[in-house]
Amino acid sequence: MNRTISRANEVFDRSVADYHITDNVDAEMRNPYPEGSLEAILYAKNWVDAVQWHLEDIIRDPAIDPVEALALKRRIDRSNQVRTDMVEDIDTWFRTLYENVTPLPDATINTESPAWAIDRLSILALKIWHMREQTSRTDADPAHLEKCAGRLAVLLEQREDLTAAISRLLDDIGCGRKFMKVYRQMKMYNDPATNPVLYGKKG
Repeated sequence: MNRTISRANEVFDRSVADYHITDNVDAEMRNPYPEGSLEAILYAKNWVDAVQWHLEDIIRDPAIDPVEALALKRRIDRSNQVRTDMVEDIDTWFRTLYENVTPLPDATINTESPAWAIDRLSILALKIWHMREQTSRTDADPAHLEKCAGRLAVLLEQREDLTAAISRLLDDIGCGRKFMKVYRQMKMYNDPATNPVLYGKKG
């Protein structure tokens, strides 16, 4: 298995565990990895994911104050943009890593870039943490605990499969069997120049 990806899972699990020490969306991130390292980038990415996960929980409170809900929605929008930018930074890191690899004549491109696949691993780490939490609830009935245990098993299998698939992808890129491109997401709704509501388009 590609060490980079198994390491990514370790970093994501550590970030999720560290976040839940305080379980506070406003807690300060204390990144334990050397600045500029891939581990530091992955840790920061997962921390943003963890905060947004919990913001999404909070905003679904049926008794939430509408003004607070709007502020949270704005915060989630900003977080989504940060998440997208960070994924693209990770892809740039991989692009640099493989910049001297010459693709084979029959090399193909993957349906998603390495970083967007790794983004799914980050979210899976959060799903696994929270589903495992559900399996140990003392205020839930046995049927709920059994259902969540089954879902946890599926999530763990999904992470194993996805980890193996990304490892193969990176190995293929490193050997020239596949090549990668870095496409920017170009989200239009956050851009004052492309969102009609923000640039004042009429009718």
